[in-house]
Amino acid sequence: MTAPRWGDRSPQSWPGGQSWPGGTTPPTPQAGEVLADQAAQALEGASAEEIMQWAADTFEDRLCVASSMTDAVLIRLASLAQPGIDVVFLETGYHFAETIGTRDAVSVTYPVNVISVLPELSVAEQDAEFGPRLYERDPDFCCQMRKVTPLNRVLRRYDAWVTGVRRAETLARRQAKPVEWDARHEMIKVNPIVGWTDDDVDDYIAAHGILVNPLVYDGYPSIGCATCTLRVEPGADPRSGRWAGTGKSECGIHE
Repeated sequence: MTAPRWGDRSPQSWPGGQSWPGGTTPPTPQAGEVLADQAAQALEGASAEEIMQWAADTFEDRLCVASSMTDAVLIRLASLAQPGIDVVFLETGYHFAETIGTRDAVSVTYPVNVISVLPELSVAEQDAEFGPRLYERDPDFCCQMRKVTPLNRVLRRYDAWVTGVRRAETLARRQAKPVEWDARHEMIKVNPIVGWTDDDVDDYIAAHGILVNPLVYDGYPSIGCATCTLRVEPGADPRSGRWAGTGKSECGIHE
């Protein structure tokens, strides 16, 4: 089965009145759901390169990549399929220095356009309004303000986004598909490495000399804000260092 693209479509409205590449108008969300289901079936078992190329061919400059800058695996895949692609990085104000350094290195190493997205409030402004260390008292609210809301804002520019979601990461991600309909943002979500294991990621990094956040080699296999990320013991769940002791495992972006 060949993965479908936006084919024949009648002019219909789309949130925000966004124009589609080539001067056409995107289909309705209902049509987007159909496309996502068909593409997911067609691309199940396809290589990451094939999935990424389908996304680039289908959405062109209405496609972006979201990266936490743990590594540049997804960024390399995207840059090969679509040089100059936008890479969205959520600059929370709480990142490790190594993460900011990785972001800066990515911007000069790969042919991509890195966009650092800021929350409405600076850390100082948030502290003044809600009190210091909100991330300890209400991590969900902190993530909402510093990650989820800024991402929602920037994604309005696009019709599809590419993520590094993998089934092997958490139980909540076990049912993830190569292509999904993102109902929250009313857009297509593409997961090229959804079927990769940790070994697959490591092999790709070694084979292609991929940039990696140095914290990965210092006991941080999954990297978020410095305030909410701990080292992980060897053999433990790679995401167990995220919001440790809070019962929280997701920031809300992929929920």
